[in-house]
Amino acid sequence: MKSFSVEDINAIVNGEIIGKTTNKISGLEQIKKANEHQATFIGNRKFAALWKDSKASLAIVNDNLDIEPGENRVLIKVKNADLAMAKLLESFTPEPPHFETEIHPSATIDATATIGKGTRIGAGSYIGKDVVLGENVTIYPNVTILDDTTIGDYTTIWSGTVIREYSEIGSHCIFHNNVSIGADGFGYRPCDDGRGLVKIPHIGNVVIGNGVEIGANSCVDRGKFSSTILGDGCKIDNLVQIAHNCVLGRSCIMAGSSGLAGSVTLGDGVMIGGSASIKDHTTIHSGATVGAGSGVMNDVAAGKTVLGYPAVDSREMLKQWVALRKLAR
Repeated sequence: MKSFSVEDINAIVNGEIIGKTTNKISGLEQIKKANEHQATFIGNRKFAALWKDSKASLAIVNDNLDIEPGENRVLIKVKNADLAMAKLLESFTPEPPHFETEIHPSATIDATATIGKGTRIGAGSYIGKDVVLGENVTIYPNVTILDDTTIGDYTTIWSGTVIREYSEIGSHCIFHNNVSIGADGFGYRPCDDGRGLVKIPHIGNVVIGNGVEIGANSCVDRGKFSSTILGDGCKIDNLVQIAHNCVLGRSCIMAGSSGLAGSVTLGDGVMIGGSASIKDHTTIHSGATVGAGSGVMNDVAAGKTVLGYPAVDSREMLKQWVALRKLAR
């Protein structure tokens, strides 16, 4: 078990120590659940009142909050407790699952595949024809990577993930359990006789930039003609759907259960709230935000925040909600 002194922790978060404690810190926890050997975080006034009854010996606190440490307890004041928490969580992260050998004997690797130095491949994984894996790629057990796919250095792929043929994956990416990359897009048209549906083939691929993280059970479908593209630094939550021919700019965020229909374009830094739905062939320009549960039917201007179903300017939607409350009374 890792254990840190207050001084060790302050060396990581670079704050101002207030108070003293004899306790070592061996973990991190929510303020209500923490014990005397754990640290917690207070990022706003809503949680400051809980400090008095918390058993934690240490709190990382925003420096604009007026809190006293108390007996045998310490505060470390920082500019941004959330960012400090991210740094500290890294220090407490346990070691990843162990690989007995770099390439497990039960992995199936085509003779034409290229495997970079330091790459590890877990039990039961399949690496197809002409696949290229960069250096220090980590592939956990039971991953499938099909023909002519390329994956950059230091990318991590967790169990159950399937990466279909011709995909292009950058470096330092993380794909969590059961991610699907490059499945067929959802396209059908009525038959001429009106008695069934004709499947539209999708012959494009998926291109994913560097530093992209995709959560468990999320899907990125291949393009119909060209590519579905995720730009550098995009962060995709669990259970997200990104349909064929979508193009995401840099550092976009999509929260859980949100979805993009076909040929949606997101600019740089777009944020999509949980369970939001975006209509096909819609453009959401750079810096825009879509609130949770919203349904976007039209293009969204740069920097704008939209809410509701159908989504409109957030200020307009808030006025509508107030009017509805008054009407109900």
